[in-house]
Amino acid sequence: MDKMEERTRQRILDLANLADRRGIITYTDFMNLNELNIFHSTVGKIPFVRWKLFGGYAKAERQLAAFIPDALYFRYDFSQKGDSDEDAIPFPIVCLQIRPLNLKFAEKLSHRDYLGAILNLGIDRSVTGDILIDEECAYLFCMQKIADFLCDNLTRIRHTTVLCQVFEGERKEIPLRTEKIEGTVASVRLDTLLALAWKTSRSSLVGMIEDGRVFVNGKCITSNGYHVKENDLISARGMGRFVYEGILSQTKKGRYLVKLEKYV
Repeated sequence: MDKMEERTRQRILDLANLADRRGIITYTDFMNLNELNIFHSTVGKIPFVRWKLFGGYAKAERQLAAFIPDALYFRYDFSQKGDSDEDAIPFPIVCLQIRPLNLKFAEKLSHRDYLGAILNLGIDRSVTGDILIDEECAYLFCMQKIADFLCDNLTRIRHTTVLCQVFEGERKEIPLRTEKIEGTVASVRLDTLLALAWKTSRSSLVGMIEDGRVFVNGKCITSNGYHVKENDLISARGMGRFVYEGILSQTKKGRYLVKLEKYV
């Protein structure tokens, strides 16, 4: 176990113990795919508290964990407080909208441009989540404790003057740029779905999977033949991510027509 993994694992255990000892909800910062994988391999050691993952919207890649002691967990009536458990738990996540002050003179900004400008303010990546790019603006998920600082200080990205402010709309109103993909596969294996999503051969993906660069719901998967389940989120480092939405039908030759939703 390297030092980074050991620190992450210990931080997770410390927060879980704190939640149990004080009877309060505790939270991690946003975790990347490697940290989420460590989280999933650690939570088996903390059966004394409940936990939930959330990143500000459904199927977020970067997520934080909430540790909930039983005494508080049973106070929540999840079936009555929203569409998901996350609606009932007060996750300290804020969505910020970043848009050019003058759209006419705005540059075409990429994910890297937004992230670079944010990190140049001296902010640690762990307090920021996903950045979703729309045609004319971007949406940044961040920890509540850093929201005011970003709104006050994030004023320029490259040569474009921007306004950063809290997004006041509903979470479901945030636009997600996705592409629907349908195609036939011999079986619902990880390698076949990756090949369909990025229109490449299964053999070209073997190294990526075996090297630990593919994650399903935040868990590192190194088996090409891993059987993907409906609504699983598959992330491939350096390539992107998609949701496997399920089987639409079966052909006469026994192949499966499946549907994916790929984030673009």
